[in-house]
Amino acid sequence: MKQTTPIDLERQSSAVTLSDMEIFVFPELLYSLLLANLMSPRIWLWRQDPWFKNIDKMKPYRRIQRLKQYIMDHYAFNLDLNTWGLTTQARELARFRNFIDAEALQKSNALFGYEGDRYYFDIDIRTHFGLDQYDGECIPYWKTETVEAMDAFRYRDGFQTGAGECVSLSVLYAAALFIICRIPLQDIFMLATPLHSQNFIDLDDGILTNNRRLVTKTMWFNGTALSAQARRALENEQVTIVAHESGHIHVFYDQATIQPAAYARFCKRLRHFLRTELNTEILGNFLRHSREFQKCFQIRWPIHGHDHHARLDRVFDYEQDSPARLTDASRPRLMADIDTEEFQLQPLPGCIMFNDLEEFIRQHRLDFSLATDMDKLRRRFSSDCLNAAIAIENLIKFCHVQPRLPDLAAKTAVDAGPALELHPEMERDDLVERLTRLAPHHAAAALALHAYRNLNLVPDQPFLKAAMERNPVSLTATAEMPLAELFKRLEAMPDISIYDGPGRLAQPDEVWNFQRGDGVEKALLLAHCLRHRQPSASLEINIAPDRADLNSPAGTWRFQSTKQLSPRCWTWPGA
Repeated sequence: MKQTTPIDLERQSSAVTLSDMEIFVFPELLYSLLLANLMSPRIWLWRQDPWFKNIDKMKPYRRIQRLKQYIMDHYAFNLDLNTWGLTTQARELARFRNFIDAEALQKSNALFGYEGDRYYFDIDIRTHFGLDQYDGECIPYWKTETVEAMDAFRYRDGFQTGAGECVSLSVLYAAALFIICRIPLQDIFMLATPLHSQNFIDLDDGILTNNRRLVTKTMWFNGTALSAQARRALENEQVTIVAHESGHIHVFYDQATIQPAAYARFCKRLRHFLRTELNTEILGNFLRHSREFQKCFQIRWPIHGHDHHARLDRVFDYEQDSPARLTDASRPRLMADIDTEEFQLQPLPGCIMFNDLEEFIRQHRLDFSLATDMDKLRRRFSSDCLNAAIAIENLIKFCHVQPRLPDLAAKTAVDAGPALELHPEMERDDLVERLTRLAPHHAAAALALHAYRNLNLVPDQPFLKAAMERNPVSLTATAEMPLAELFKRLEAMPDISIYDGPGRLAQPDEVWNFQRGDGVEKALLLAHCLRHRQPSASLEINIAPDRADLNSPAGTWRFQSTKQLSPRCWTWPGA
């Protein structure tokens, strides 16, 4: 058997805790979590929900819409930075110093100073995400939840449903697309940027998942507040990781395991999704999306036989309170409702004439993938003033988002291992058996077993390392609690793990956050607290299929278990 190296141990233990930083440093973890969710019985149980009755008779897009509503109803977006506790920049930089340098982390992670492009400076990204409550050294863990941890949020105060942050939701979507909608994994690409995670589904013109929602190509360009929110990451951020069944690519690493043909297809299809021809409806959507540029435009409209002119931002103000729209056949009704004092006889200096731009668009089918077409539009409408020129540049960007993707040509190709060969027609038991058999030969499959948390399938050491080093919530919450009181609190908790089935265990902070756990999990939480209080004391947990006994100089505690773990002893020698 191959000996576990310190690097292997760090990677395997990271598959247990799955923090934002760990996934960035070990990009294979993103797909490993997807595989762990595929192994979990939770999403497979959704098939029995009446909501999905006859779903196999629906067309693929209708299935996905059905899934979206289920996720909207059963999961909330949650970015409570206190859920998983605090760490420090120094500690995390020291931990990862052998894997990636501090400058790379600072370029990619908001916890280490990342601000993104101009957009993120403008919205003050640290305040936007609540990071301003922490100083430069003390930072929160950003952890990705398994489907079990997502479901368990319903046990927390203030939650009525499951919950998760953006990575958790994107991985949940990917797993459910495969299990419930029977979308092949080859058509699902997972994308991570420094501040977001989403999926691109290669179906029809493409679909993006965005937290709990879905975005089609039509929606991407519809100019609504929801589409504006969905556009932020790809408009403003570098894509750091793309993960696929064939492998992954990471912007900072020299090696890539994703198959070139799959990545080329992804890049082509995503770029097609992010590009549209400019027509009058898209022009209107751009102006609704980018309100700051409305003042750069004016409209010409006849009143009593004479052309009058009005600022377009005022016209859109009226549109908000009217069933009529500027960009369709109901325009005359809208213009008739505008007060006459909004108009003036002379054209407004420096403002683009909306009517002329509309006519230009009708006469010229502009393709913004062609530099000549972009130049044609600039020459005609950007010369009046600086604001007009900026507005035209932003119109071009609205119609043609150019994603910043990792360059595969600059990478060295590395084999990811045998093909996963997971098919939507497979049953869960067959899928679990396939991944277990692949694990010795496939890095993502091997790490998926650690993320799956079944200690009857993997060595204990990575799970225990994660438990003792990266569970600050339970330590903080119990710091002033006498041991006798802590034991009583643990005894009073329901003896139910959030992880279904034999051998699968929660980490201490999951037990504390959701106030429930199997006896083995409770024993480990108590050992974690004892270890922190008395580092010099030796501890051991003797585990049998039906119990866990914690022995320490401070006392002995017994907990009942239903996890059916094979007999073992966990020991922590005194310092």
